[in-house]
Order: sequence, then structure tokens, then C-alpha cells
Amino acid sequence: MVRFAPSPTGDMDIGSLQVAIINYLVAQQRSDQFLVRIEDIDTQQNIEGKDTEIMMILEKFALKHNSVFHQTEHLNLYQTLALRLLKEERAFLCRCDNVATDQPYSGHCENLTQEDYTQLKESGESFVIRIKKPQEAISYHDMIQGEITREADEVDSFVIVKADGKPTHDFASACDDMLSNIDLLIRSESYLTTTPKQIHIKNLLGYESTTQYAHLPTLMSGENENYSIKWLFEQGFIPNAILNYLILLANPNAPQEIFTLPEAIEWFQLDLISKTAQTFELDKLRQINREHLKMMENRELSRLFGFADPEIGKLAKVYLSESSTIGELEQKIRPIFQPKDFSSELGEEMKQIADIIFNAPMFETFDAFKEDIRLKSQLSEESLMRSLRQLLTNAGGGPELSEIYPHIKSYILEVAS
Repeated sequence: MVRFAPSPTGDMDIGSLQVAIINYLVAQQRSDQFLVRIEDIDTQQNIEGKDTEIMMILEKFALKHNSVFHQTEHLNLYQTLALRLLKEERAFLCRCDNVATDQPYSGHCENLTQEDYTQLKESGESFVIRIKKPQEAISYHDMIQGEITREADEVDSFVIVKADGKPTHDFASACDDMLSNIDLLIRSESYLTTTPKQIHIKNLLGYESTTQYAHLPTLMSGENENYSIKWLFEQGFIPNAILNYLILLANPNAPQEIFTLPEAIEWFQLDLISKTAQTFELDKLRQINREHLKMMENRELSRLFGFADPEIGKLAKVYLSESSTIGELEQKIRPIFQPKDFSSELGEEMKQIADIIFNAPMFETFDAFKEDIRLKSQLSEESLMRSLRQLLTNAGGGPELSEIYPHIKSYILEVAS
């Protein structure tokens, strides 16, 4: 089983989504389970509603999960396992200052007796539970990073239960991975320092199953921004394009540049993931987004602008020659259907053309439409085209009117008003 374990402490970013996508891809390839675990132990940092938002984002990207739970549902379980380690003398109570430092733990409380424990509990003094440090180095193979070894002193006697009785991230994560039988752990390389600790926890709890590890290289941004998925949606990028780009960054040697999730499942290979940090560039995402908008079914595309008409989808694709996002397309398409300003510099000629349109039949071709207006208005070619463009598009430039007209002719009375 594989898992994705986000925290509801902020907006999901591109790095977290990439981890989710790759876990889902591998689960599909292995016909395995994809578990979502909401890591909400640090309740003071949680933001209300972010857990729901996370699940909605996964749904938008069609990353279907087999099960989901919140870590706060398992508090009693973590405490039970910590007490078991205490009873087996694999962990110990510690009243030392809890402030994290770079210095190794002094070992001051490691040899406290049962009598000391009783006095400590009766005194009301705060204490934590520390796990005893390993007796030897911890080594494991990472599918991306290679062989990794951490000496026992580097792992040290770290805290597994804090003074407030809540488990640390490492302890809760290790317990859940063990109980869920996560046999392939795919996550960011930022967790490389915690992996030996979590292996040590599982070893002391008697977990004997083999776990494979794959720590993904950091996803960088050319603008030093950690883009949130929410922000990318607001800018008009669509899920298929974002997903495409995040997979491409992980697997630069993909057999094709533009693809869908089902296609990626066919060829994606975890062991071919780039071993170096990749840079997320908005300009590249814009290019990929444009290609996915071109691939959209026309009626579906039109719904993004409040229509259910394939012709409006085709109209949007005309504007993809100069647009890359939904937001940019909307700035082109919305004005076409908005009231026109007849008090502008071109207003008088626009009004003349509008009157002709309202009293004319609908023409199938742009040439016939334009010729009818030219004959009745007696406007010069330059004046006619400038005013007609302003009337039909509410803009001074853009694609050829002959490309636009076929898709708006059934709306022409609305457009010319």
C-alpha cells in the first residue's frame, strides 16, 4: 500500500501535489491501495476546512483514494504504543528541557528508576517520552537517492511523546505507516533526516515487514515561489495541465510531452525519476496548459464561460493563438457578449453597423456578412473593419474576424448590442 499524508496547515503546494500524483500512479500500476492520511496532530497549526480542501483538490485531479483518516482519530493508539515501549524499557520518561537543539541528548534521564517515575508523576512536573537511541547505524536503500546510512548518534534518543501527551510527527507517522502496512513510502527528500528515526521506531515496535523508500528531489521554482494549487487554479490553469507538468518534471525523459493521467499510468517508471531538483516554470506550464485547452471537448470548454455550446468552445480555441489560461480566454470572450459602448470614438459607425445587422438576415459566411454591411453603410474598408471589430469583440485587435464570425453568428443580435 502507498499513502499521501498532507497536513491541513496551509494551501496545498506543487511539491505536495507531485508527491500525491506519483503515489497514485504507482498504486495504479501495482493494482494497490492508495491511502490518504490527514496529519492533523498539531491542532494549533491546523486551519479549519483545509482537510476538506485537500480532498477536493485530489478529486479535481482524479486521484481517487481507497481510504482516508485523520491522525487525531488515533491518539489513543499512539499513546498505547508509547506505553508499550516504556514497559519494555525501549523508551524512557525525560524531564530535561524540551527545547530542540543541535546538541546530542545528554542521556541524563535515561537511567531513571521506577521510583523516580512515580515521584515525577506525583510532582506535576512536565515530562516527555524519549525513545532509546539505536545500538548501531541505520541503513536503508532509497530507490532514488541510493544507499543511505545514519550513525546511531545522529539518530539519538529523540522525543516520541511531547509534554502535552501528543505524539511527535515521527512517532505518529511511523506508527500509522506500520499499522497501515505501507510497503512503499514515496515522499519529498525533505524527510530524509526523519526516515532513520521512523525506521528505528518501527524496529523497536517489532515491525518486520520490508518497506521500500523513494524520496523525491525538491521541486524548485524559477521565481522562488512555492506555488499553491489554489493560486494556480485562480490564474486559470486546469488540472490536466498541472498534472501533466508535475509528472514531466519528475520524469523528464517521458515518451511524450503532452499526456493525460491514464496515459502516464502506462509508461511512468519510479526508478527513472530525476535524481536532481527540477525547476517549476510558469511559462512552461502556460505552454502545456494551452495544449490541454486545445484538447478539451468543445462543449466542455464552453462551460468554463457559462455556455453549453460547442461553437463557443471553438471560439475559445481561436483565441488560444494569443492566450494560455482560462482567465486570459475569459478576458477575450466575455467582452464579446457584453454591451458595447456607442459613445466611444467609433460609436457612431458602430451604431450604424449595428442597425444594419438588426435588419439583415443571418449570413452563413463572414464574407457575405461583411459585404452586406459594406454596401449598406458605404464605409471605407479601414473604417468598416475597425468599427466592426470593436462592435463584435469589444477590442481593438485579435484574431481575424473571419475566424471569429462562424462561432458567434447565432448570437449576432446579442453581440451587436
